[in-house]
Amino acid sequence: MIKKILLALLALLVIIQFFRPEKNESNDLTYDISTKYEVPEEVDEILRVSCNDCHSNKTEYPWYSNVQPVAWWLADHIEDGKRHLNFSEFTKRPIAIQNHKLEETIEMVEEKEMPLKDYTYLGLHAEAKLSDEQREVLISWAKSQMTYLKDNYPADSLVMPKRRPATTATN
Repeated sequence: MIKKILLALLALLVIIQFFRPEKNESNDLTYDISTKYEVPEEVDEILRVSCNDCHSNKTEYPWYSNVQPVAWWLADHIEDGKRHLNFSEFTKRPIAIQNHKLEETIEMVEEKEMPLKDYTYLGLHAEAKLSDEQREVLISWAKSQMTYLKDNYPADSLVMPKRRPATTATN
């Protein structure tokens, strides 16, 4: 009985290898953050190594991304990361959201919430771990971009619109 279960699991693992998610490799830079904001080489390198795999339209995939179900997990992880912040589509968003995303970047880097621990877990992507100096570089850069926005746009355009409370239907 155990032999049949193991054979069924092996067959399932082989079969799922043929169902692969689409890879995040478009690298479309039409609305990239660098089209509007100054991104010094040092910052660009930090973003490329520590952020862009999950927060851009260009992911550098590790070897294990070719194994299912790992590829599905990675695809979901990347989509979630891009949903929160996508540097490749940064300037497509309203200016208030751009300002807010810079603010969130500062917060996440200051509180060491990025890069995610599971991204650098067990030595995987060890190069993506940020040193305290790299964190300061990113924080200073994001603050300077927020200052640029503050100096060049009306204050009310930098404020996120308040969400309207959900209305309930009454009978």
